[in-house]
Amino acid sequence: MMKRRAAPLMPLILAASLPAASQDPVRRDDHQMHGLHRDPKAYIAMLEDPARDAYQKPHEVMAALALSEGETVADIGAGSGYFALRLAAHVGDKGTVFAVDVDPEMIRHLNRRIRDAGAWNVRTILAPPDDPLLADASVDRFFVCDTWHHIEDQAAYLARMKTMLRPGGQVIMIDFHKRELPVGPPVSMKIAREDLVRQMETAGFRLAGEHAFLPYQYFLVFTKGA
Repeated sequence: MMKRRAAPLMPLILAASLPAASQDPVRRDDHQMHGLHRDPKAYIAMLEDPARDAYQKPHEVMAALALSEGETVADIGAGSGYFALRLAAHVGDKGTVFAVDVDPEMIRHLNRRIRDAGAWNVRTILAPPDDPLLADASVDRFFVCDTWHHIEDQAAYLARMKTMLRPGGQVIMIDFHKRELPVGPPVSMKIAREDLVRQMETAGFRLAGEHAFLPYQYFLVFTKGA
């Protein structure tokens, strides 16, 4: 189970945006990152820093997803809405994006962004750490970007996601490679690609696709096994 805490589910990212007093971002520790989490404005600024686009490549990610109008997507660890609003633009007015996070500050911030953008197809969900609170067979795709390492009981979470997926649904996993990088969380927090694939296969999913254009992250597409 993932413990409720002040930190949102969104990634520990963009080392270039850390305060000047921080150490080498590759070797920063959890204490430094939790300090940012306690300052919602600083954390949101980090998540939304335009410099993030250089490695996160959001436009290319959206193109690779090839979303159809009318789809229902659950953004797990939606944070400030970096991807949620982009997903919403691609699923259109007939689609729905569930923006799921455990942090009330992130949800409040995202609600303001939804109002200001008129993105009424985004629905925020303040969820507990162990359950996205979605109905069975209600989701076409789960989108999980730089979030999975925050979830403690991952097997139980996957079991819930499996019941919430519609037939033919997908789980999209984007996360940092388990090595020292100029961005991302400490290596000790990362999940290696091979370990994630094994975990997903054990949970009854199969790797259906992979994209290799992100410089620091793997981008995996899973479907429910036959």
